[in-house]
Amino acid sequence: MQKSLKTPEFGAPLPAACPSDEAVALLWRRRSTPADFLSAPGPDSETLQKILTIAARAPDHRRVVPFRFVVFEGEARAEFGETLADAFKADNPGVEESRIEIERNRFLRAPVVVAVISSINAAHKTPVWEQTLTAGAVCQNMLVAASAFGFAAQWLTEWYAFDDRINDALSMAADENIAGYIYIGTAKEEPRERARPILEDIVTWRR
Repeated sequence: MQKSLKTPEFGAPLPAACPSDEAVALLWRRRSTPADFLSAPGPDSETLQKILTIAARAPDHRRVVPFRFVVFEGEARAEFGETLADAFKADNPGVEESRIEIERNRFLRAPVVVAVISSINAAHKTPVWEQTLTAGAVCQNMLVAASAFGFAAQWLTEWYAFDDRINDALSMAADENIAGYIYIGTAKEEPRERARPILEDIVTWRR
């Protein structure tokens, strides 16, 4: 079924709803897998393209497309790890080499790491807040898509998402921000369920 997926043509009629017990079960049990629990294999090129395509189908008022992706695979993960290590060493002189090694290996925790960059168009009439929310929706779509294709994933930021030197290495503009780094791979062990919000504490009904 997945091999027959085709992107709908512009203007093509689409179903307003797609009832699916499988989709409900996926969303009901959705759980991030910590990056430290991930390993190979990751999605192949074709599957990764599909995951990114699904991620980009997020709600986007007026089609601003206020996001973009930087995908790390293979040796690029270790190469970028050197950038992380250099920045960490500069901020922590005299730190133990074992601690630097942790930073150097950040992107080696998963076979695929996708930087989702929030690329806001402040001049656009769509409010900045709405554009920011779109980037977050993209991250969530990516997590769900990865799971639907049989892969575990985690959405992280960590310190390097807020470091100007790292952002410069990603060729980010001054008004761009990291919405998240999405780590995608195969789970080495199943994650445990975490505490969830009590619905009565967060819902107000008006009828």
